[in-house]
Amino acid sequence: MKTAPNFILATEFYPPDSSTTATYLGAIANAIALDMPTVVLSGTSCSARPAATGGNTPEIIEIANWKPPKHALARRLVASSVLAMRLFWAVYRRAKPGDVVMSVTSPFTLPYAITLAARLRRARTALLIYDLYPEALIAAGVARQTSLVARALRLANGWLFRSLDAIFVIGRDVPPLLLRYPRVHADNIHFVPNWTLLPIGYRAPGAGNHLRQDHPSQFLAGLCGNLGFTHAPRTVFEAARLLQHEKSVHFVLSGWGVGWDELKALQAAQNLENVTLLEPVPEDQLAEFLAAADAWIIPYRRNVAGVSIPSRLYNFLAVGRAVIVATEANSEAGLAVAEEDIGWVVPPEEAGRLAQAISEAASDRAATLQRGQQAAVAALKYTEQASTLRYRDIVRRLCEDDR
Repeated sequence: MKTAPNFILATEFYPPDSSTTATYLGAIANAIALDMPTVVLSGTSCSARPAATGGNTPEIIEIANWKPPKHALARRLVASSVLAMRLFWAVYRRAKPGDVVMSVTSPFTLPYAITLAARLRRARTALLIYDLYPEALIAAGVARQTSLVARALRLANGWLFRSLDAIFVIGRDVPPLLLRYPRVHADNIHFVPNWTLLPIGYRAPGAGNHLRQDHPSQFLAGLCGNLGFTHAPRTVFEAARLLQHEKSVHFVLSGWGVGWDELKALQAAQNLENVTLLEPVPEDQLAEFLAAADAWIIPYRRNVAGVSIPSRLYNFLAVGRAVIVATEANSEAGLAVAEEDIGWVVPPEEAGRLAQAISEAASDRAATLQRGQQAAVAALKYTEQASTLRYRDIVRRLCEDDR
């Protein structure tokens, strides 16, 4: 008698890891566990737990994982390769024909190992793309289009993408990049956006917010979050420099990552009076912090359409804020902002155009507030329930296709 299929998720990041990747994957696994036995092979310490009696919760199996410091790139590459091999063996031991095995693109070594193990066991295969390589490396300036690394990754991707039964993407800008690979079918690609991690509801940017005490009447333009290799925070700083004589506009910049270090160095050198740098706030203060600004900026580097995750966008929508996004018009963030009319889309890495959009937002604050109110309405499209239902439906169909 054929046994019921299992869903197996292989990932480095899983709760209690505090990253957004871990948060989203935890919610996805919990949702799919409502339909079928679910096993999570986790590279996060302290995540292991047995499935609850009676099912409906995932069984978490912890896989030993060495985590060198972020700056130790060579050691991180070794560690991610070792984890990929350990997860390959864990999947190979547990998967059976008819199961659905899913991995995620972080670290980049993982999908190849997990997909190979699943194929060897004749299980169904799925991949959730958060970072697309080599495009992310090229956009960050780490590799060139014609480099050996880029060519090797494209060769590996050709096998990977045509081996998958389902490819989940979180942006509508990703499928065109995937369809460049031979024998990749559009029917296998499924757009499922991420969702807001904050309660949805418009918050007025009133002077009562303690984060506005030093700037009660000024228009606050904000920047926050992980400022990684695909972001261009220098563009925001240059826009602030261009607007330094407009006393009605002030910039509140916060974050972490390589871009945050760059911002601190720029401010230390120029000491702009219209710029305030703040360290990241605790999670329980995030909604209040986001509500302090009149508009939020998301600055991307050039050529990152289909490469960078627009996750922070959904939290800006949740608190009801207009968004100024510097990106290509065909990127997911650009599409969402333009379709909902909740802000401005300007070309990436053009400080003058960004400064112009900020000035426009500040000069008509009533219209900017209205865009923020529309943003809170648009946020209702990006809920955990809507996205996880979509994951459940697609995984169920994969199981039915195998019957």
